[in-house]
Amino acid sequence: MGRVSDFAKAWQAWHEAREAGLRATDGWLAISSIRWLGAEPERYADVPGEWSGSDATAIVTLAEGESLGDLGPGTHVLGPLDEDGVRLGFEGGIAEVAARPGGPIVRPRRAGAANLHAYVETPTYPADPGWVRAATYEDGRVVFEHVGGEHRLAAEVEDDGRLWVLFRDATSGVTTYAAMRQLLLPAPDAEGRTEIDFNRATNMPCAYTDFATCPVPPPGNTLPFAVEAGEKIPEFARL
Repeated sequence: MGRVSDFAKAWQAWHEAREAGLRATDGWLAISSIRWLGAEPERYADVPGEWSGSDATAIVTLAEGESLGDLGPGTHVLGPLDEDGVRLGFEGGIAEVAARPGGPIVRPRRAGAANLHAYVETPTYPADPGWVRAATYEDGRVVFEHVGGEHRLAAEVEDDGRLWVLFRDATSGVTTYAAMRQLLLPAPDAEGRTEIDFNRATNMPCAYTDFATCPVPPPGNTLPFAVEAGEKIPEFARL
């Protein structure tokens, strides 16, 4: 009983931290728009400056009285940018400036964003230790058993050695977000052993905003059974 209780307490703490992160004024729900920058300078209502850009470089011209981070009036070149980009604060928000395959973007985050105020919660399945599986990492795939069958999910190795997995299952589009959910697994040991805790399956940012650019699960990462664990479809109030 104590072990189950400890498991439930650890999961609850994780879930509460996850909700707090979603509700943060610099999180995904706070995004007010996504702007794809082109050659012609443009001004937008939700972020200071006049913006243009190409490839992995953004250019912003700030007028008198405008600022972004420690940048004042004048023309500033931001780049070369990577996918993570940079974040520059301004009165009432943060401007995320980053590179994407289609060119540079500016994506403002504001405390007054409609999505942030409409967000209710992300329901979850009850935490269940039965959804924790021993697994091994072999040839780029996480291998585990479920109901007597072997299943494989393609995984990407993060910089810290942990494994990132995108997957779909029989709940996708029914009780869970249709496109996918994600898992972050412990780094495998020297013999390739790791663990899958489906209770910590989370939604990708695109479940929370139309202004996210999310990848798709690799071919073959659709499980043929219902993973009734982890996060469900987020709930929003009608404004």
